Amino acid sequence: MNNATRPTDINGNGYNRDLLVLVLMVGSFCTFLNSTLMNTAFPAIMKDFSISTATVQWLTTGFMMVNGVMIPISAWLINRFSSKTMYLWAMLTFLLGTVVSFTAQNFGVLLAGRLIQGIGVGVSMPLLQTIMLSIFPPEKRGAAMGTVGLVIGLAPALGPTLSGWIVDNWTWRELFGMIIPIVVAVIILAFFFMKSVVPNTHQKIDVISIITSTIGFGALLYGFSKAGNDGWGDLYVLVYLAVGAVFVALFCLRQLKMDEPFLDITVFKYGEFSLAAILSGVANLALVGSEMVIPLYIQNIRGESAFHSGLILLPGALAMGIMSPITGRLFDRYGAKFMALAGMTMLTLGSIPFLFITKETSIMLIIVFYAIRMFGISATMMPVTTSGMNVLPFNKISHGTAVNNTFRQVLSSIGTAILISVLSSVTKNSMPAHNVLVQTPIKYADLATGAVLNGYHAAFFISILFAVVALCFAFFLKKGNNAPKVTLTSKKGAK
Repeated sequence: MNNATRPTDINGNGYNRDLLVLVLMVGSFCTFLNSTLMNTAFPAIMKDFSISTATVQWLTTGFMMVNGVMIPISAWLINRFSSKTMYLWAMLTFLLGTVVSFTAQNFGVLLAGRLIQGIGVGVSMPLLQTIMLSIFPPEKRGAAMGTVGLVIGLAPALGPTLSGWIVDNWTWRELFGMIIPIVVAVIILAFFFMKSVVPNTHQKIDVISIITSTIGFGALLYGFSKAGNDGWGDLYVLVYLAVGAVFVALFCLRQLKMDEPFLDITVFKYGEFSLAAILSGVANLALVGSEMVIPLYIQNIRGESAFHSGLILLPGALAMGIMSPITGRLFDRYGAKFMALAGMTMLTLGSIPFLFITKETSIMLIIVFYAIRMFGISATMMPVTTSGMNVLPFNKISHGTAVNNTFRQVLSSIGTAILISVLSSVTKNSMPAHNVLVQTPIKYADLATGAVLNGYHAAFFISILFAVVALCFAFFLKKGNNAPKVTLTSKKGAK
């Protein structure tokens, strides 16, 4: 493909790259938004279906598990079938899950809809990044992936605010209903503007790889989610983690022995890719962790509603959305090392004030330092991901994307579980004795609030440690953006 002329797909047919990117962005925005849209609606769903907190949590846990299990499989799917077919299939699956959830008359059907959505998102997420890396030359991938960062960061960050407003004014069903017409429009547009831009192979499906990856990553993700609530010493947590680790090890060993691996984990031989995977994982953990802990503080300690909690975080979400395309262009100019060092420094400095939050802490301080954290995340996540992808041969990009997303999902699950368990254990250990409640209820309430704050402080201390470790890793990145001096013409024959 000649970069100076109109882009062409794998069949040599011209296409409009701007319209293809627009369809990708709108569709992906819907799927990523969906990942954080449910939490605010849990109380209403619990009331409608008369279910417990542990049960309703499956709407998020199940979605994340299916999503995580599908990501390793996506590398084979993307290489085996045309990118247009896979995108349409992913969005149709997501639409089916959304319609099922919207019309659900009981919790079982609602959960089934969420799991179906997870299948679609598990394919569309790595497909988005693979296509964007395929249709832009390496020296322009920073700006392109900055646009991807706009979707990956902004959509989940907007979810709680939008969800709180909708649930306060309508019902939880509208969280699904509002997405349906948008996804239908995306599917119709994709028929015309989505093209096959990723070269295909005729690799046969490996059933053993599917079984071991599904059991392994599914058990790991479920074990980490349970560890956050039940503790790391819980028997079931240990069993799930052990089973997951064994099957992931079996999966990896099989991939190393296969001539055509189902998921090519040899991408970790590229040092820059491995560093990028770690840094983007920590950045994503900082994003997910803060969106979990800060709303808890705002609602439980400050007594604000879910909607107001989302509003307080909205400026940070908007800051990330505004900065993502800009950081992409800065990456093209200055490279990943500069961006990662700046980003991780901002993330660390923006997190430190949360070590000292109290019941009277200024809301403006929370807004400002949360925004600084989001600046740091946007400066790190997609630039280092792009840098890592730029060192890979073109035929390994789909595998690199799947490996990076899987690693990020697992690392985020581990980190989130650690944050929740630290928060819970410190809070529990700091709680006043029960006899204080009987003798001086007012004093007990103050001490209990202090115990909860201790839990938040401990959780943020752990998140700062993650950021500092990642900052140290950033010093080992290479200067520049690792863009090889090639044009897209060399890609046509890539297998």
